[in-house]
Amino acid sequence: MRYILLFALALAAPATQATQSTTEKPLEIYFIDVEGGQATLFVTPAGRSMLIDTGFPGYQDRDINRILATMKQAGVSRLDDLLVTHFHLDHVGNAAALAAKVPVGTFVDHGDPVERDSKELLGPYDTARTSGKHLQAKPGDKVPIDGMEVTVVSAGGQHLARALPDAGAPNSLCAAFKPKETDPSENAQSVGVVIAFGKFRMIDLGDLTWNKEQELVCPNNLIGSVDLYLTTHHGVAQSNAPVIVHALKPRVAIMNNGAKKGGSPEAWQVVHDSPGLEDLWQLHYAMAGGKDHNTAEQFIANPDETTANRINVTARRDGSFTVTNERNGLTKVYKARSQ
Repeated sequence: MRYILLFALALAAPATQATQSTTEKPLEIYFIDVEGGQATLFVTPAGRSMLIDTGFPGYQDRDINRILATMKQAGVSRLDDLLVTHFHLDHVGNAAALAAKVPVGTFVDHGDPVERDSKELLGPYDTARTSGKHLQAKPGDKVPIDGMEVTVVSAGGQHLARALPDAGAPNSLCAAFKPKETDPSENAQSVGVVIAFGKFRMIDLGDLTWNKEQELVCPNNLIGSVDLYLTTHHGVAQSNAPVIVHALKPRVAIMNNGAKKGGSPEAWQVVHDSPGLEDLWQLHYAMAGGKDHNTAEQFIANPDETTANRINVTARRDGSFTVTNERNGLTKVYKARSQ
């Protein structure tokens, strides 16, 4: 009888584990509409939070109010990490004002700006970041946040020296790569990160530009593949080089464009044609793209500039995730990659 009981308990164990894995809280990601800037909020199962970039200043506090409203809806009242990819207005614009309204644990950035105009912007932000810890990000660093792994892959014009786990294979696309003129701007200094939550992986490279993108994947792909690709530089042709977009093999891409900023036809086509891409979602209908270079209507959060709908992602540790268009409630489930 004792052996029968032990056998029954052994059979029951996997079912218990499966139940636990399906009920575990997910990682929530909110892609906030800041009209062609960036502001992306991450909230872990334990309630830890990270914001990447802060949108434009001004416009009657339009973007900071959208960020604060998203934080309230997500149930967070502080930021464990505020990551500024680079010192352009559409990314760092509300950092100081935001830090005056909510506590910030760690400020993450690439260090000193390389543009004179950006140095003038740094004053209020430099004062604000004295209120918390400061991490001057270097490639290979980990952003300190419990519940997910955030690895810096580019910063200050430098890139990873070693491949991430399960990456490093030769990239056959490198032979066809054609470099562009060297970019001396803040864009090329962008802090780029790979975010991992269990088997789920996404990448955000800020506004990293063409030649710097290539350094991450040539001659070997130091990143590997990702589930979710936030289009670089709002989807402009100065970035989104095929050599990296196609090497990443994203299942889903989200374009944080505005109606009149980003979403260029050339970059849109590169992303659209990426091998294995299942869907491309956009924060805005891109006026420059027309009907041939915009995704299907149901995958666009804002058809014009009169609304401020988000795209939300719910990611699970098994690698599965869902994407929701706040405008129409469309939710699509993406199963975990087959091993």
